[in-house]
Amino acid sequence: MLKFICLGSGSSGNCYYLSTETTSILIDVGLGIRTLKRHFQTFGLSLSRVEAALVTHDHADHIKSVGKLAAEYHIPIYSTAAVHEGIARNYCVSPQLKTEHKAFLEKDVPLDIGDLHITPFDVPHDSNDCVGYCIEAEGVRFSLITDIGHVTERVKEEVSKANYLVLESNHDSEMLMAGPYPAHLKGRISGPQGHLSNREAAELLANSSSPSLRHVWLCHLSEENNHPELARKTVDAVLRSYGIIPGVDFAFDVLRRKVPSEFYELKP
Repeated sequence: MLKFICLGSGSSGNCYYLSTETTSILIDVGLGIRTLKRHFQTFGLSLSRVEAALVTHDHADHIKSVGKLAAEYHIPIYSTAAVHEGIARNYCVSPQLKTEHKAFLEKDVPLDIGDLHITPFDVPHDSNDCVGYCIEAEGVRFSLITDIGHVTERVKEEVSKANYLVLESNHDSEMLMAGPYPAHLKGRISGPQGHLSNREAAELLANSSSPSLRHVWLCHLSEENNHPELARKTVDAVLRSYGIIPGVDFAFDVLRRKVPSEFYELKP
């Protein structure tokens, strides 16, 4: 059975754990290494059993500990060539990745890691490059889509096929515009290469999800421009206006910034 834990979600650090009986991976390693070790110990897991870390993009909250993870545990770090270039230039990554720890992937080119079938796909964001991941195993399709500037046809396609979905719901538009951020930062966050708002996430789910969707987790909530209950209520209200009932038509949770989720079993 495919299992999932969110170890952190938001600008303080992003990290997600997926495993089967024989294969374990991380998606993004934006937490401090000591925090990551502590969370693994809490769940009774071992970093030495992680076979790979997949990176979505090269912003610090997604790559902070890739160098330490690779150096200490000899775990390969998978990303596109452009993301690896960004990692090499990022001041927060120390030590830098050695050549033998770099593994390369291409968008829409599937790869297998153990019994996980993984397809990276393009996501628009103002990083060097950015991908989402579709991971198939044990008869289920899990997709993670974060840091989305705008909804593309490819993103819609992934949402329509997902059984389990981690989806960005970064900000409340009114909170963002009324808040203390300078105008250029507000424009960046709300722009086509920025982040998805609560309402945009809800509209994407309403228009693209299928009856095969079993569980949705909202991720990457802004600390300054959002709140878990606000994200939940906004998405719930929009979906209900389309006749979709979260908690009935599919399970629905909001991932916390610094508190790990429970250990989810993703059943076929």
